[in-house]
Amino acid sequence: MSQADEVRDLLAQHGRTFATDAGITLRDTPSPLFRLLVLTLLASTRISADVAVATARELSRAGWRTPRRMLESTWQQRVDALGRGGYRRYDETTATRLEALCIRLVEDYRGDLRVLRPDSAADVDRLRKGLTGFTGIGPVGADIFCREVQAVWPTVGPFFDRRALAGARARGLPVDPARLAALAPDGRVANLAAALVRVA
Repeated sequence: MSQADEVRDLLAQHGRTFATDAGITLRDTPSPLFRLLVLTLLASTRISADVAVATARELSRAGWRTPRRMLESTWQQRVDALGRGGYRRYDETTATRLEALCIRLVEDYRGDLRVLRPDSAADVDRLRKGLTGFTGIGPVGADIFCREVQAVWPTVGPFFDRRALAGARARGLPVDPARLAALAPDGRVANLAAALVRVA
């Protein structure tokens, strides 16, 4: 099988981004970017991706699609929503972290993550530093956010984190990000990165 065929097969079987699975139609606007940040926080804990995705959907269903709306919720309401999503082991800690995330987002970035959008690939480190400034989001969480957001912030890409590159290596694909991205049809780099993480 050629590398191009391998990529087409990967995309057909596993090419949905985690944001899509969480019901987030990613756009370069504040609400979807906030929802992606929440998903990133949820996925940064030692919990399955499926539970993080289901919980992100539950928080959106509760109407908390902006930091200000989430700040209107009580700690107990957040704990209950996290539990409904299956996020039980870390529900109390995460309910507190969600509040801290929203406060920082409002106070430091006026509720709009586009303040962190890099102008070029050289600025991605600034984005990563901003992301890891949120309590509960470390380097792995920053990787998750960058992997997904490159669909709407092309200057972040091509972004393949360690897990995605491990998936590429396992499938006999290039581990150079530019060469790997060139195999993604129609610019579906974020989808390819998500597929590679799933098979890593």
